Amino acid sequence: MKIFWVWNDSNYEENEFENESLNIEETTTDFEEWQVAVDIIENPSEIIIISPIAWVDFEDIDLSIKEWVLIISWERKKPLELYLNWSVLRVSEIFFGHFKRTIILPENLDFDNIKAVLDKSILVVKIPKLKFSWKTIEIENIDNSLI
Repeated sequence: MKIFWVWNDSNYEENEFENESLNIEETTTDFEEWQVAVDIIENPSEIIIISPIAWVDFEDIDLSIKEWVLIISWERKKPLELYLNWSVLRVSEIFFGHFKRTIILPENLDFDNIKAVLDKSILVVKIPKLKFSWKTIEIENIDNSLI
C-alpha cells in the first residue's frame, strides 16, 4: 500500500513503506525566503501584530522599522539532532529557512513606544497610536473696518 510522499532526487514520487536513509540535503528547500504569517488587529488606541514563530529563539528575531515600514524576519534552522536519529522522513511539512514580512504602517502611530513580546512561540508587536489633544478654538467676530 502506498501512503506517503517521500522526497526523491528528481521529484516527488509515491514510495512503498521502505527503510530508506534520510539525506538532510534532500529535505531542505531551495526557496530564499518564506513569508511570515501575521494577523493585524486595530483598536482605538493601538495596532497589534501577531505572528506564530516556532523553533526560533527570541534573540534571533529581527524586528526593525524604517520610516513607516515594519520588517519582521528570522531564520528557522532544522534541528539536525532530531532528524538524524530517524531513518526515514515520511512527511515533511515544516518550513525551514529564512522568513520575512514587510508591513506598511499608517503614519499616525507612536513608533518610539513600540513593544514586542514573544510568549508561547507567538510574537506580539504593539504600536500605540499617537494621541492628539482636542481643543475648541473660539472664533472671533472681526469688525469689517479692520480688514
